[in-house]
Amino acid sequence: MSKNIDVVVIGGGYAGVMAANRVTQRDNVTVTVINPRPVFVPRLRLHQLVGGTHDAVVDYTEILAEGVQLVVDGATRIDAAGRGVTLAEGGSIGYDYLIYAVGSGSAGPQVPGAAEFAYPISTLEAAQRLRSVLDDTPVTAAVTVVGGGPTGIETAAELAEQGRSVTLVCGGVVGPYLHPRARRTARKYLAKLGVDVLEGSAASVSAVTREAVQLGDGRTLASQVTIWTAGFGVPDLAANSGLRTDAAGRLLTDETLTCIDEERIVAAGDSSAPSGLPFRMSAYAAGCLGAHAADTVLNRIAGEQPAPIDLSFPAMCISFGRHTGIFQLGHKDDTAMRIYFSGLVGKALKEFSCAASVKHLITEAHKPGSHSWPKDGKHRPQLLRAQHSDAPAQIA
Repeated sequence: MSKNIDVVVIGGGYAGVMAANRVTQRDNVTVTVINPRPVFVPRLRLHQLVGGTHDAVVDYTEILAEGVQLVVDGATRIDAAGRGVTLAEGGSIGYDYLIYAVGSGSAGPQVPGAAEFAYPISTLEAAQRLRSVLDDTPVTAAVTVVGGGPTGIETAAELAEQGRSVTLVCGGVVGPYLHPRARRTARKYLAKLGVDVLEGSAASVSAVTREAVQLGDGRTLASQVTIWTAGFGVPDLAANSGLRTDAAGRLLTDETLTCIDEERIVAAGDSSAPSGLPFRMSAYAAGCLGAHAADTVLNRIAGEQPAPIDLSFPAMCISFGRHTGIFQLGHKDDTAMRIYFSGLVGKALKEFSCAASVKHLITEAHKPGSHSWPKDGKHRPQLLRAQHSDAPAQIA
């Protein structure tokens, strides 16, 4: 038996857990996951935590493969040359291979007053804090949700279903990924729940105060609780460690998900930017990228050439409270089809997807190497060629 190989995974989300479980295929590999909290957070459930219909936590004993060590701590620096990770509570952990899966959160709002008076929802602690605030706030109080993506829509719907007075504000269109037909259905569902939807550039937020939201066209909305779901940000660990990142702070990798600065570092999930063309943020993508990152590490351990990532997006889904939803089918290039499922069927498919995102981790823990996903092989290579030639991609 060859010498033991230490694989360290930074981040215990969908990508990190999938990668950690999959690497255990080799008997001579020791796997350590570094994560700042002792429980797994299924982020697809955070809007339910805010609404009080789910606690949004899963015990790691249910989803981590036997033998994977969990270190509850934060990582403050990666020493690529010395192959070590410095821990927030002191000390460090050495590695032979590192999987960078630190995930994402909301970017710090640049709107005046938002950081002081708006409540984010992108982490467990933020969602728990908001839940506590809402518990102490009368149901009749005005609530404003900023952001027209899935998180904003689902949070607004969850709270409106409980009888709260909710306004959903988005500077663009609500549900930008959705096909226009599905978007009309989404507006209908929100209206039925009593959500007041404000869209377009005139509805962009210019300032937030303790009891109001100011819009770009000069309107002022009374808002006792303002919830901020707009924007995207990642931890600055890679940049602070001297590794190259994209403009958003995601670790730059090649198409095998290998860091362009150090081949013993592989990245997965929201914090990775393969070829500077990151995949859309989703639990589905995170799990698939985590599996591919593990395969890249296993290939390198075996002295084999890792394969480029090949991933297509079959769908995306949004819930509108506990009783209805939209399941939007997508083309392989991650654009929406005309076809979508709505109502109870859409809700059932959404719930199935949420449950499956965790079930895949459990399955991989018990049978490492089993996870598979839809491939494409066409659209991403076209995007890469277009990027290299500085010409627009022609995608059929």
